[in-house]
This record gives sequence, C-alpha cells and structure tokens, in this order.
Amino acid sequence: MRNPGQSLDEQIRDLISDYAFGPLVFALFMILITALEWLKYSYSLPPKPWLYSSIAIPSLCYAVWRFFGVKSEVRNRGLGRDGEKAVGQFLEKLRERGYQVFHDVIGQGFNVDHVLIGPAGVFTVETKTYRKSRGDSRVVFDGETIRIDGVKPDRDLAIQAKTQASWLRQTLADSTGRQFAVKSVIVFPGWYVENTGPKNKALWVLEPKMLPTFLDHDNLLLSTEDIHLASYHLSRFVRTS
Repeated sequence: MRNPGQSLDEQIRDLISDYAFGPLVFALFMILITALEWLKYSYSLPPKPWLYSSIAIPSLCYAVWRFFGVKSEVRNRGLGRDGEKAVGQFLEKLRERGYQVFHDVIGQGFNVDHVLIGPAGVFTVETKTYRKSRGDSRVVFDGETIRIDGVKPDRDLAIQAKTQASWLRQTLADSTGRQFAVKSVIVFPGWYVENTGPKNKALWVLEPKMLPTFLDHDNLLLSTEDIHLASYHLSRFVRTS
C-alpha cells in the first residue's frame, strides 16, 4: 500500500534531481577544473584559465538559476505533501468506524489522494492545501463552484474531483463486475469552509475534521460483504499498478 503524499514526495525528489542537482554538480566540477588551471598558471605551467572560466561562470549562473527556479515549486509541493500526510493520519482514525483507507491511488496520469470504503459508501478524498493570505480566509462552495478567498482557482476543483470519482467507479466495476456509487470529497486542512448553496450529494467540500460528521449523517449504503469486496479489489489494483 502507498503512503499519503507519496506521489508528491516522488515529484519533489525528481524536481530536485532534474532541475537542481545535475547543473549544480556540473558547475562545481567546472570550478574545480578552473582552480586547477589557475594553479598551473601560478606555477608557470601552460594554463588555460580563461577558457575554463568562460565555461565555469555561466555554468554556475545556470545552476543557481535552476535552483531558485525550482525552489518555489518544491516548496508548494512540499506544502501539498504535508497536507496529504496530515489528512491521511486523520483518515486512519476512521478505521475504527469500519472504513478501509487507501492513500495515493495511482490513476491514468493522475493520483487520488485518499479513498474511503465503508458503511456510508465509497469516497474519493482530494486534499487541497493553500497558504492563507489573511486571518479571515475562507473557502466558499455554492454547490457548483469553489472559491478560495473569493478567487476561483485556475483548475476547476469540482470537475477534477468528479473525474476521479468517475474513474474509481469504472475501475471497481471492471474489477468486481458490480456498480459502486462513488462520492467526491474535497478537504481544505485548516480552512474555514462555508457551503452557501444547496447540498450537493455528489460532492462534499469541507474541513477534514467535519468528515466524520458528514459520514455519520449519510445513508448507510454498503454491507460488510460489499466493503470487503470493494476493498479487496482496490488493494489488488494498488499493488499491481
């Protein structure tokens, strides 16, 4: 089984390796060569310091540029990873209520942060972690559109969540031969979430700590046998994907 935020951990590692580590190592190598050439120059050996300097200095500048260019991206993904881990630890407590919990389920070109399978049904849980711009920052969901501090995100979060639920529904159907209703949940750790529109039964937008209350008030859909069936097939999918 995968861990919460594992995909983001892998992406951060790849970013550091691809964008920062390689150019930095090359720049340091060229500086070493340049130092050796200057040493030769100091001892009247046939030197070529200007040649190596002309390579080393641009290499160092390029490495520094790549490092600072990826720094903000690593920080943002690190924030997302920490959010997924915190939510994952919270969701683990739902096992006491009869839920099976899966983290970082890999789909076709995307990942589902968490999946819950339990008495209230099957749920995809997408974690969205944002830095607050002011003390009264809030998320507002009108039943269709999500706004963060009054701003609609570049990516439609509701469509993203529904797409993940549709994919999981089809994946379970292909594996089990059964149709399981899959609901979408988007959680915003540490944010005040305000639902202003009619209740959307297919999509919940909330702060993670409210999820157990929502589950308790939802209709019981799955029997113990159904929970075991769906969990078994999803765990097999995770191990083989």
